[in-house]
Amino acid sequence: MQAEEAARRWLADQGLRQVCDGWVSDEKPDALLTANQVAHSWAGDVFAEDLDAADQVRLAFGLLDLPDDYWVTCELRFANESAEGPLPADVLWGGYRQRLEADRDAEAVTYSLWVDWFEDHSTSATAFAEVLGNDIDRVVAERSEALLRRARRVLECSGPVPWTVKDLTYRTAMRLPALHSAVFCGLLASFHDVYGDLEPAAALALLDQLDLPANTQHLAELGHVLASGHKNHYRSPGAWDDAVRSCS
Repeated sequence: MQAEEAARRWLADQGLRQVCDGWVSDEKPDALLTANQVAHSWAGDVFAEDLDAADQVRLAFGLLDLPDDYWVTCELRFANESAEGPLPADVLWGGYRQRLEADRDAEAVTYSLWVDWFEDHSTSATAFAEVLGNDIDRVVAERSEALLRRARRVLECSGPVPWTVKDLTYRTAMRLPALHSAVFCGLLASFHDVYGDLEPAAALALLDQLDLPANTQHLAELGHVLASGHKNHYRSPGAWDDAVRSCS
């Protein structure tokens, strides 16, 4: 909330204020702006402010909390990769963890992890470790709702993360039945995502240990393709359709 209020004040200094259906500027008070327009037009300016890098990151996350638009996370990534980067890792990944744990919609954050940080193999290992891998043992031990919420969200979008990076985290999460459904979603995404990655035998061993309802959608089909040695939907065209026919 503190970051959000700081961002609201900063936007007000830029001549922007929030109204019931969006945003308006002092220059054009009759032109309603969407969250996406606000993010595209102003989020990048945060990193030109006369603030230290940590405060710039905090302000950017406040903007993410306000318009709640994925583009703000793009500007964070751009700044991290710029000549002035990288951004302070503790503040950057702490901001991600905080929003993954919050009891509010986190679609922009999980989408950012999935399509930007996890699909890029130059960043996937670090990103996955920072948002879950480094403290999965604490998640399982403490079992707080906030930590479980973060774990579920990360596991569900972890399909593109290399198997060697996420395998231990998946196996550790298996110790907690409350995370079994999220592990299943991660395995399913690991097979179906364009950049999904898994090892069929190891993934099947995990799948067989999951405590899931027998009527879980796609459970049988996933087991079939893994047992057949398929690693990815796009590397084995037709394998999923064969599984659907076999399991129907």
